[in-house]
Amino acid sequence: MKKNVIVIAGATASGKSSAALDVCTSLDGELISCDSMQIYRKMNIGTAKPTKSEMEAVRHHLIDVREPWEDFSSSDYVSLAKRAIDDVSSRNKLPVLCGGTGLYLDSLMFIRPDEACSVDEKLRAELLSRDKHENWLMLSQIDPESAEKIHENNVKRVVRALEIYYLTGKTKSEIDKTQLVKDETYDYTIFVLSYRNREILYDRINRRVDMMLEEGLEKEIRELLSSGELKEGTTAYQAIGYKELIGYINGQMSLDEAVESLKQATRNYAKRQITWFSRYKDAHFVYADEFSSKDEVSKYIINTIKEKRNELG
Repeated sequence: MKKNVIVIAGATASGKSSAALDVCTSLDGELISCDSMQIYRKMNIGTAKPTKSEMEAVRHHLIDVREPWEDFSSSDYVSLAKRAIDDVSSRNKLPVLCGGTGLYLDSLMFIRPDEACSVDEKLRAELLSRDKHENWLMLSQIDPESAEKIHENNVKRVVRALEIYYLTGKTKSEIDKTQLVKDETYDYTIFVLSYRNREILYDRINRRVDMMLEEGLEKEIRELLSSGELKEGTTAYQAIGYKELIGYINGQMSLDEAVESLKQATRNYAKRQITWFSRYKDAHFVYADEFSSKDEVSKYIINTIKEKRNELG
């Protein structure tokens, strides 16, 4: 019998974490993070990590598993997530995946089209022998959408994106948007949280940024930079909320400009997340502004899970 896994996905500031905590509390679950930045230690405020009291109330997994200077790939995530799911299930607890990193969720739940693409060792060796900046510029011309997401220092991902194009004639971005094929290893019940009225979501994002600044985001970043733990060229350095304030700290813009840039970048990220998760055809799409409160959102999700359990007997 396949292990049941609950997935609560959606855009940033859509209320995922609150709902996931309620599900865990009500249905004896443990939360498995699916956030590409919460994996990094000491990056707390800018990644909206759960509070100490939340982590004491519900057991969390896949938070603080890497240092900010370390690499972490989607395949690393899949390996750790499957281990966590199996561990939680073995103790008769409900695994509840929560997060907004679509690439990680896709890699775990689906057989990704780009992974099904063959590998040409000769082509790969040729691409790896080239200057990394030239490769990234080439990718920018061929597939600007992927180039925007992949830092040029991430040589393996740049080369893989080029390799996919040369072998298939399609860009990685195009392939990523094709129909997903579900991996049947686990039985996933997926909920995607969002808002019908985007302006409500954007206002929540703006207020969240203001709150992060009040909580000491600038101080957190300065300490990470001065300790050498946050290094240029790493994935963590490019995190939304960090790279914008680093621009201010380095004297490249005013604080007001950095804050506005951060809010805009987060709103743009939310738009991309909404588009990404809209491909989850068998998901339950939950629009928070159609409910009277966040408690009602959680109640709907919990009741839906219980109904599925009853159907399965």
